[in-house]
Amino acid sequence: MTAAKLRRARRIAALMLVLLLCLIPHLLWKLLPFPSPWPRRFLGLAARSVGARVKIDGTPLAHDVFFIANHVSWIDILAIGGATGTAFISHDGVAGWPVVGWLARQNSTIFVARGDRHAVRDQISALHAALHSHQPVALFPEGTTSDGTGLLPFKAALLAGLMPPPRDLQIQPIWVDYGAATTDIAWHGDEAPGTNAARVLARKGTVPLTLHFLDPFDPEDFPDRKAVAEEARNRIAARQSASLHTRSAL
Repeated sequence: MTAAKLRRARRIAALMLVLLLCLIPHLLWKLLPFPSPWPRRFLGLAARSVGARVKIDGTPLAHDVFFIANHVSWIDILAIGGATGTAFISHDGVAGWPVVGWLARQNSTIFVARGDRHAVRDQISALHAALHSHQPVALFPEGTTSDGTGLLPFKAALLAGLMPPPRDLQIQPIWVDYGAATTDIAWHGDEAPGTNAARVLARKGTVPLTLHFLDPFDPEDFPDRKAVAEEARNRIAARQSASLHTRSAL
């Protein structure tokens, strides 16, 4: 077995062990009338199992918050979920993925049927229910992963149901930053999910990942969801540009 295959096998084994250790107490906890803490614990441990070493810059809000982040890799979900306990908004295709779809539902994922306008009302209701219960919710408004060196346009349509806000809450942008490892980690659009996962899991060394939690803002200060998306994108872009400029100068 090559070194790359050995690293991949070791990380998959660690991930399966984490799943087993967290799944049983999670299923037992669901018998109680309280939210289970185990999905968050699983995501955080899963991020470490696949090689991520997560650092937090800034202070993530604990509740009444809607996170907006750039999207580079599937590791983003593990890291952000582990750091915040947030639920995610995801396209409905993920719901049908073996194992992954079931795990996503355990973390209260809100699935968006992008091609079905008739389902929009149900999706908005699900988002409102999560926010009314003080559940943090996160969205990747680029709608796909990028190469991590810049930002794709933020799709304001994905913020349906947020304007006007269903309750008093804050928007907190997150810059997902893999530093020098960005090009190795980024999930390119023409790369199949299995190919990307195999490549990342076989990568030598750990994966440095900093989650930059930027200053939150009140969405009610903006006229519509397009302005909210633009403000979040501008804040992430400004932090990204400043950090990349500093690194290039070193």
